Amino acid sequence: MPAVLTHEWLFGAYLLFMAVGLLSTSGLIDVNTLSYLAGLLVAAGLIAVTARRDTPTMWRTRLLFYPLAMNVYFQLMRGAVPAVHPARMDTTLRRIDQWLLPDTPALLLEPLVTPWATEAFSFFYILFFPYLTFSLITYAVGDLGRLRAFTVGLFSLYGIGFLGYALVPAGGPYLAFAREFTVPLVGGAITDWNAAIVRAGSIRVDVFPSLHVAVSSFLLGFDFRHQRRRFWLYLVPCVGLWLSTLFLRYHYLIDVLFGFALAALALWLAERQFARERIPV
Repeated sequence: MPAVLTHEWLFGAYLLFMAVGLLSTSGLIDVNTLSYLAGLLVAAGLIAVTARRDTPTMWRTRLLFYPLAMNVYFQLMRGAVPAVHPARMDTTLRRIDQWLLPDTPALLLEPLVTPWATEAFSFFYILFFPYLTFSLITYAVGDLGRLRAFTVGLFSLYGIGFLGYALVPAGGPYLAFAREFTVPLVGGAITDWNAAIVRAGSIRVDVFPSLHVAVSSFLLGFDFRHQRRRFWLYLVPCVGLWLSTLFLRYHYLIDVLFGFALAALALWLAERQFARERIPV
């Protein structure tokens, strides 16, 4: 097994990119700069400790650092990304959509907006969070080789996705082109709940690529291989989730397409790692 796993290279590349960018714009004595440098040191330290103590406990500690890091650095991007890349790329992303379609789907779908549709798509969108949480927990307590493969795929995906946020920061159609929408997204309690979660959790640069699409597609594909019953349980909700990213005006079409491509890459990396786990040493 390689000393450094694929997701550690890719997530580490994101941490390094941000650390270098923040050093040049904010300096060393800055909470964001120090946080990214600390992440690099912790990741490297866990690799070094595991090399000396190659035990299941140390491996799980090393692997489960990444769910924690994903949540910490996602929130840090709210201030860190504007410091490194202050421009917003919404107009560029919309122009790409206009090259593919008459306009970005969020605007094209406006005639279909009804309270019932908004409520349904809000329900599908919010399912992302329990699906991700439940998947992390179930694979974390299962077979170590499968957990390694799962972590390689999922956090390679997050590493590349977070780099996308840093390089192509955008807020999404609902923020960038709010004045062009004439029909409000009005629904019921689920719509209000989902909107509140997005307002509280969005970092306003988390659009390209769509990680809602990428992560849910990866989980679905990994479940097809390793948890077939869960695949069938989540298949239809995931299709609803993918459509909801456009209907609810959070993403551009190009975000979604890159999300699917990123999920395919992550699944390939995960299965390559899983095959390596099955090869006798």
